[in-house]
Amino acid sequence: MTPRHRERPRRRWPLVGVALAAAAAVGVAAPGTTSGWTAAITDPADTARTAPYFHCPDALTVDAGSALFQYPLTEDAGSTTARDVSGHGNDGTYQGSMTTSTETPIACPRDGGSAYVLDGSTSYVSMPTKTAPPATYSEEVWFRTATAAGRLIGFGTARTGTSGLEDRAVYVNTDGGVTFATYSSRNQIVTSAAGVDYADGAWHQVVATQSPSTGMALYLDGTLVASNSAYTGAEDDGGGYWRIGYDSLSGSWVGSGSAWYVNGAMRYAAVYTTVLTAQQVATHYAAGKLVTGN
Repeated sequence: MTPRHRERPRRRWPLVGVALAAAAAVGVAAPGTTSGWTAAITDPADTARTAPYFHCPDALTVDAGSALFQYPLTEDAGSTTARDVSGHGNDGTYQGSMTTSTETPIACPRDGGSAYVLDGSTSYVSMPTKTAPPATYSEEVWFRTATAAGRLIGFGTARTGTSGLEDRAVYVNTDGGVTFATYSSRNQIVTSAAGVDYADGAWHQVVATQSPSTGMALYLDGTLVASNSAYTGAEDDGGGYWRIGYDSLSGSWVGSGSAWYVNGAMRYAAVYTTVLTAQQVATHYAAGKLVTGN
């Protein structure tokens, strides 16, 4: 006779175990249990789906090879040197008053640290080394101001004080817009749309580019706002210095006004020896974008 095998009864797992497993997946307590923690997932607008980098240094490092300099402008108050993190050794010099702020909101908020505060009368940064006037370049800075005035970044013949010749200038105009101006035989200007106020006390990113093949382009907050593809020249002034936060605006440029110092705050200024693409500009902006609610 063939022996028959008794079927072993199936074990019934307590339902509470299933409930606990499900609870662990969502971070809540199962019925009849207690828990000392909760979990929540937030999904702000600047997630991995839209931003390849969450920190400004990460985004800038990708383009460091073409940078003349990259200044985070996050040094301690009283510092005299603006560190060049591009690896090219072109440290800048803080001129005049150098104070800082960690007040929020702040550009590149996930980076922590401070922002460089400019007093509107003495503060600026100058590159210490004289360079040839570039035909192809990009200039970039994050800024915050409530004053419709001030030269954000540009090129001039003097390392300190007021330049006798100035060019490649990006400034806040008297209407609160942002203007990019160059000169060669005559003024060439591109400016943001009328009625859009960038002197609103909020943080903004500005990038200006120029080359003989692409002309002039002005980006604000990651978006192209103005361009002049027909213009390919720039002032050949025999060499000069890149300046951030102040220099002359005496070139009869539209809306330049008489106040040339920036009164506000800055972070992450850079100059590149290439034209940044629209995608590169947008990537830099996404890395420094303010988190939702700021």
